[in-house]
Amino acid sequence: MISPLKEYEKRKFKYNSLLKKEHKYKNNISNLRLAVFILGIIALIIMYLLKKYFLFDSILLDMLILLFYLAYIQKNITNKKKLLAALYEVNEISTKRLNGRWKIFNDNGEEFIDKHHKYSYDLDIFGNNSLFQWMNTAHTYVGRLKLKEILTEKPQNEHNIYDRQSAIMELGPKVYFRQRLEAEGKIIYNNEQDPKKLFSWIGASENCRLKKQVTWILKILSMVTAITSLMLAIRVINYLLNIFIDTDRSLPKIFYVIPYYVPIFLVSIQCIILRIKRKDRLKNLVVAEKYNYNIKMYKGMLKHIEKYKFKSKYILNLYKKLYNNDGLGASKQLEAFSRICGSIANRRNMLYSILNPILLLDYHWNISVESWKIKSGKNFKKWIDVIGELEVLSSISTIKYNNPCWTMPKIINGSSRITAKTIGHPLLGEKRVCNSLNIGKSYSVMLITGSNMSGKSTFMRTVGVNIILAYTGAPVCAEQFCCTIIDLYTCMRIDDNLAQNISSFYAEILKIKNIVKASKERKNVLFLLDEIFKGTNSIDRHTGAMILISQLSRNGNLGIVSTHDLELGKMADYKNSKIKNYHFSEYYTENKIYFDYKLKLGISSTRNAVYLMKLAGIEIEAINEFD
Repeated sequence: MISPLKEYEKRKFKYNSLLKKEHKYKNNISNLRLAVFILGIIALIIMYLLKKYFLFDSILLDMLILLFYLAYIQKNITNKKKLLAALYEVNEISTKRLNGRWKIFNDNGEEFIDKHHKYSYDLDIFGNNSLFQWMNTAHTYVGRLKLKEILTEKPQNEHNIYDRQSAIMELGPKVYFRQRLEAEGKIIYNNEQDPKKLFSWIGASENCRLKKQVTWILKILSMVTAITSLMLAIRVINYLLNIFIDTDRSLPKIFYVIPYYVPIFLVSIQCIILRIKRKDRLKNLVVAEKYNYNIKMYKGMLKHIEKYKFKSKYILNLYKKLYNNDGLGASKQLEAFSRICGSIANRRNMLYSILNPILLLDYHWNISVESWKIKSGKNFKKWIDVIGELEVLSSISTIKYNNPCWTMPKIINGSSRITAKTIGHPLLGEKRVCNSLNIGKSYSVMLITGSNMSGKSTFMRTVGVNIILAYTGAPVCAEQFCCTIIDLYTCMRIDDNLAQNISSFYAEILKIKNIVKASKERKNVLFLLDEIFKGTNSIDRHTGAMILISQLSRNGNLGIVSTHDLELGKMADYKNSKIKNYHFSEYYTENKIYFDYKLKLGISSTRNAVYLMKLAGIEIEAINEFD
């Protein structure tokens, strides 16, 4: 089986070659359009000089048709190039992700950073060097928001996780499906606003909607005006040709049946009609024009999605939302709306100003928009939610595809428990050091001591991040992993707040308060505490830590606590204690400090603070001056 990295490299080469081919093809079409135009003009001049007026008309018509057709081909090539460029970029990003260069990705989800969330800030779920930055392949507003939600909310039950796991197992090998969905999303990215207003507009029934009788009257009126205006225009053109080309062409008598003032009168009447509730109609048209690009891109994503068939229950339930009672797919329904919005978006030209009074375009566009909204508008939000859900699944499936050796976690019922064999931090790549743990069976709290920089905080983040991945349905960075569904709380990174006059110690107290509250509410809690109460004196810190750990270790809670207070390790010897001591250590070679980042049983027996102070230039020997 080809490795993911080689697969991405192969696809990069393929899409780059196709891009060059399409670029060459586009240049040839451009040259052909120029040649058709030049040769057409020459032929028209010759036919005019030879007074071959029938051939003159034929050549003019053929030239215009051919130019429009070539322009259509060129537009399709441009769209194809845009998609190929996006697919190339998707594979470029995929190679960077595997090579550990994901930290340069622009989309890090920093707008989702919440310092008050129960774990996301401490575990670097969003922002620079975050889990979101590493795993996200969603580009629509809804997709990114859904990924944020799945990373910050506890799953309802294990069945929900297993259903998502099944979908991820199926999506993992479908590289093109995932990459094409991502590429379509990249085209829409940076052009998409929050779609709440779009959902509201499409789902609303407008007060300005016209009655059927009035609608039919307007259709008949505009049709009559258009026909009579066209007949008058032909008469005028024929008259001008007879004057300037010196011909004597005559039109059929039917063109002279209707007096010239009739279409003029009808156009005048329609100009008055266009003034009625003009602001309401224009408001509708402006909104349709604003979201035209997004709707077009959504259509492309839905069209791609509907081409594939899946077996997993989770995805099948999503697909059901894409079809109406008649079996018509969302892409077909949205295609009709996209054509309407496309027509509206093209109204900013002189031709619109001429045709609107004749055809009542504003009215007909509004009628078309409202008709579509009544028929399909109520389902629009569901379609976009499906796109977002599949983007999230694709993001998670990419983890599975990129890391085939990672394990799919087992979610168990019963008392709180976490068992992991050779678990590592998923974001550390080749630098990661793996450890094992089995918490919840014979003990419920791991008390970890150790020197500075020895790996205590990283280990806690390793456990936390892998639990979050497990709850999303993703594989985890471990050889084996099983856990129960528990509420994760952390107190690791504490910032003071000068604006609110909150010290770092009090900010820590507020975080601890939330953990204690959840514990008293009999929730199954996993707490990760890093150097608790470090902002106060050593006596209060030690006393407070003992009481807190003892309290939280009850009620079936699980916890991992790191500390430099070695005296806390004595709690493991208390009667009925649920605490077990672990530590990380360092070693020295040629007066240099090294860490193995391996978790070991017992209390730490090593120190490195003095060594680190010496590195900082502090003269430790000078302490003797105070003796």
